[in-house]
Amino acid sequence: MPDHGRGESRGRTVHAPRSDLGRRVTARREQLGLSREEVAARAGSVPGYIEFVEERQSTPGIGFLLRLADALETTVDTLTGCTTELPPGTGSAAYHPSLTTLSTEECRELLSTHGVGRVAVSTWDGPAVVPVNYVVVGDDVAYRTAPGTAAAEAVGQEVAFEADHIDDAMSRGWSVNVVGTARAVTGDNDVRRLDRHARTTPWAGGERRLWVSIAPTRTTGRRIDILPPAGG
Repeated sequence: MPDHGRGESRGRTVHAPRSDLGRRVTARREQLGLSREEVAARAGSVPGYIEFVEERQSTPGIGFLLRLADALETTVDTLTGCTTELPPGTGSAAYHPSLTTLSTEECRELLSTHGVGRVAVSTWDGPAVVPVNYVVVGDDVAYRTAPGTAAAEAVGQEVAFEADHIDDAMSRGWSVNVVGTARAVTGDNDVRRLDRHARTTPWAGGERRLWVSIAPTRTTGRRIDILPPAGG
């Protein structure tokens, strides 16, 4: 395995981690401002193996994971993703967080082509926030639902749609908020177009053939990141 100098180790990893464990290890190491050499020394290992864990699919033994978690001042559960059943954001805040406002272009890039978001709508029972599978087509955000559901009551209303990503291991995250009037998509050609763009069927299952589209009148977003160590 190639050896990396100290300065290179302190910077961003050139290759994307190949596993969730590797991603979390890399993120935590960089958050602490440690090189692979320093983590290896703390964990009683060698830099090459730390590199292997970060950049390849690996299944380290529990003994090494305990030492690695201790070296990274975290827990095995956090490194291995056992906390994924908990609400996001249970991890510790970064030592030097940075909150920035995103441009409209950055917001669109983060929304990407599809994902899971939430639509905030007024219903007969009061305000509701409903998770939906969404797709981005042009500037519009669209989701499938069924008539009579809370998500369907958005039609004709000005609503807020929100998507986000929170990474406890990295103490980072972003959120994008889209405000606009929701409309039912009724034209056969428009429905077929949305069907073609859909990357997944609704996770909730069932017959959900009503497409609801939101044309943004305002798109805003924020990102929480980590300031680099002084002199890093």
